[in-house]
Amino acid sequence: MANSNATLTPGIFKAYDIRGVLGSTLDTAIAHQIGMAFGSTALEQGEHTVIIGRDGRLSGPDLSAALAAGLQAAGVNVIDLGMVATPMLYFATHVLGAASGIMVTGSHNPPDYNGFKMVLSGQAIYGEAIQQLYQRIINKRFTQGQGSYQQHDIRTAYLERITGGVQLARRMKIVIDCGNGVAGAFAGELYRGLGCEVQELFCEVDGHFPNHHPDPAHPENLQDVIHALQTTDAELGLAFDGDGDRLGVVTKDGQIIYPDRQLMLFARDVLKRHPGAPILYDVKCSRHVGVVVSAAGGEPLMCQTGHSLVKAKMRETNAPFGGEMSGHLFFKDRWYGFDDGLYAGARLLELASRMQDISAELNALPQSMSTPELQIQLAEGENHALVGRLQQQTDWPGAERIIKIDGVRVEYSDGFGLVRASNTTPVLVLRFEAETTAGLHRIQQALGAAICAVKPDAVLPF
Repeated sequence: MANSNATLTPGIFKAYDIRGVLGSTLDTAIAHQIGMAFGSTALEQGEHTVIIGRDGRLSGPDLSAALAAGLQAAGVNVIDLGMVATPMLYFATHVLGAASGIMVTGSHNPPDYNGFKMVLSGQAIYGEAIQQLYQRIINKRFTQGQGSYQQHDIRTAYLERITGGVQLARRMKIVIDCGNGVAGAFAGELYRGLGCEVQELFCEVDGHFPNHHPDPAHPENLQDVIHALQTTDAELGLAFDGDGDRLGVVTKDGQIIYPDRQLMLFARDVLKRHPGAPILYDVKCSRHVGVVVSAAGGEPLMCQTGHSLVKAKMRETNAPFGGEMSGHLFFKDRWYGFDDGLYAGARLLELASRMQDISAELNALPQSMSTPELQIQLAEGENHALVGRLQQQTDWPGAERIIKIDGVRVEYSDGFGLVRASNTTPVLVLRFEAETTAGLHRIQQALGAAICAVKPDAVLPF
């Protein structure tokens, strides 16, 4: 990637990571500056080594090299893992004696995006800490030095750590779809190592993403898995996002087991070893999660959306498990507490291998009628202001409780409606759940009216 003189803008410094468009808001010069800023911050915290990795995007090698050079120029030593899934970088920060790392990844975004997910002193950085990197670049507050550079292959250690700790009760036949994302370089070997017969779909890493978008949160991206399950004797389908930290699950009969229902299954299992423990789930999840966790003897704790925020809350509460509707699942039980789609897939197979009828048991996990994430497009910055005004509203007829930890979640006896501000784009995110179609419509109308009261020209997506 030739240096294209992209312009450094504050807009790429998001709530949970840094993300930009190649050539306009991100290039090698900006990657170098981010390396210098992160390296300087790391040194101030007593961290002398930073581990880096990159996903399978075409711009990864150039951005990664520039990032490494920036880190070294700040005086930090670099351990380069090369092309890995994001959870493999997180794993490396637990086992290589260096607790800071940067993953060069565009996650599930289109091919012309790339960015950086960061861990500093063992903690995912977010919010103000990311804004401080931007300020450091603007003010050129960089340390100077000449750090060392070495390459390290983490593949074998990572795969052996999972296969050594997860035991299937029997051999299974599965389908995996990696959407040409980086998980494809590792998933087949991992699940064969657990004793599975694996049919691979789109596991060739290709930054053009020629087959479908690498995002299992959207049903259209799971149609190939569904078709493979219908036409072969495979028992279960797994799908992964572009950098391997999120999991999608499909049953033999083509039903999608969304992450909040995966969360219920895992919570029941984890609570057998951690009775009474807190289980975290974000505001977008089904209200059945709380019911299931309580019934299994756990303490349901709803939290803000955002993988970095959930990880911080996991540490604060010492929860053994947590999850998000987006597909990030965090095991502190038998694992390290970071989000890992490949590991979550292994844990799912461990449970499924003991089931009499996998589809029946997974399909029996509680669910209501619900909408996918709906969005209202707004001007930059308008979404947070609008949510602030909605949070001040006190009159919600018929509501049982109002939760304001992340937007407004209005809970009724038969469902809920959620309005929150996206932390990555200028949109309102809405989600609804109810026991009946009529209930879903009623709750949508109630929240729609509240939105229109504060923004009369809002274009409602329902």
